Formats: sequence, C-alpha cells, structure tokens
Amino acid sequence: MEEVAGLAASAAGGGLFGLVGTVLGRFAGFFEARQRQAHERARWRHETALLELQHRAHAAETEAEMALAETSGSWTGLAASIEAEAAIASSYRWVDAVRGLTRPLLTLLLWLIAGGIWLGADEAGRSAITDTATFAATAATLWWFGDRGPKQGGATGP
Repeated sequence: MEEVAGLAASAAGGGLFGLVGTVLGRFAGFFEARQRQAHERARWRHETALLELQHRAHAAETEAEMALAETSGSWTGLAASIEAEAAIASSYRWVDAVRGLTRPLLTLLLWLIAGGIWLGADEAGRSAITDTATFAATAATLWWFGDRGPKQGGATGP
C-alpha cells in the first residue's frame, strides 16, 4: 500500500507541478501578448507619424512648385513688357520727353505712397504693408530704370 500511496503522491505532485507550469505559461503568454500589442501600437504610431511627415513634405513641395510657377509667370510678364516697350518707336521730341518723365514721376509717387502708408499705419499695419510696398516700389524702380542702359551694339539712344 505504501507503494500505491507513493505512486499517488508522485502523480499528485507531478499533476500539481504541471498545473503550476501551465498557469505560469498562461501568465507569461498574457504578458507576451501585451508586449506584442504594445509593440504593434508603437509601430502603428510610427507609421502614422511617418505618413503625416510625408504628407507635409508633399504639401511643402506642392507649395514650392506653385511659387515657382507664379514667379516664372511674373518674369515672363516682365520680359513681355520690356519687349513691348522696346518696340515703341521714337516720336516727337515732346512725346519722348513726357514718356521719359513718366517713369521717374511714377516711381517717386510710388515711393511717396509707400512711405505715407507706412508712416500712417499702426505696428500691425506696418508689417503687412512694408513687404508689399517695398516689393512694388523696388520692382518698379529696377524694372523701369533697368532697361535704360545702353542698347546692344553701343547705341545710346536719341
């Protein structure tokens, strides 16, 4: 009988040890699953952040392309305007004199308007108008007087 009791105790001990092993395995599996889910959530957060960065980069690239197209169009318009101005033939002396005074007077008036607006504006208005007025006045000055240099071939004009 002693042998049967020893056999039963061994079976009970082995069963209990197996049951404890199963519980520990399930417990470890639970933590492994949690760790796997946490890793998966972190991966998805990373993927989402990466997609957002790619979207921002694409939006910035699109903005840059639009600005380039706008600038290119502005330069094309400037070139066409200069060509049209060059195509105007010389006329009577007084017409040439009025035409010659138009650019300096318009430039001076534009700078005076820009300065008057800047002096009359508050701080917020100054920051808004300064860039625009300075751009317009500088562009006008350089554009209107930039083509006044000597013509190709050494001719200096009438």
